[in-house]
Amino acid sequence: MDNAAEQLTDLLAADLDDGFTELVRVHAKSVHAFLLRVSGSAAEADDLGQDTFLRAYTALRDYGPERRRALHPRAWLMTIAANVWRNHVRSSTRRPVSAIRVDDAQDNWPDVTPGPAERALNTDDRGRLVAALSELPEYYRIPVVLRHVVGMSYAEVAQVQDCPVGTAKAQVSRGMGDLRRLLGTEGELREVTS
Repeated sequence: MDNAAEQLTDLLAADLDDGFTELVRVHAKSVHAFLLRVSGSAAEADDLGQDTFLRAYTALRDYGPERRRALHPRAWLMTIAANVWRNHVRSSTRRPVSAIRVDDAQDNWPDVTPGPAERALNTDDRGRLVAALSELPEYYRIPVVLRHVVGMSYAEVAQVQDCPVGTAKAQVSRGMGDLRRLLGTEGELREVTS
């Protein structure tokens, strides 16, 4: 565990309310980015993110100080977020799981190019990537998003997925392979994700 995570867990152990405020401050963007990429909707990501942090706070209230101190906060929160997403998918009757509203999701992908022409091309590319991501089965989409959008290590992805590290690597690799096939060429995927 790195120093920042250790300071956070120490704060959680000493004072739940202050520690939780810091937990939200540090990890809210990652949780939102994950939920946005798996759901494809900014509004759904907001709602599911609130549910994630509500469940986290409820769980933390029942944890003793030593258990709070032993947490790996990012992986723990992403596990909760993934479970909130899975529960949402199971209970959702409004639309199919793979239906991602591209116009909601593509506007929230970070734009790294300065010019208007390049920006227009990147918006199209991001839209294609979001649409292709929505085509992935959930068991590949979640690990790909955790690894390549949230930036988690394979060990953290494995912890969230509750599987061995080798399985997490295979899920990410297969998911990326499927994305490459859906997008047409490997070069296009590299351009869009970088």
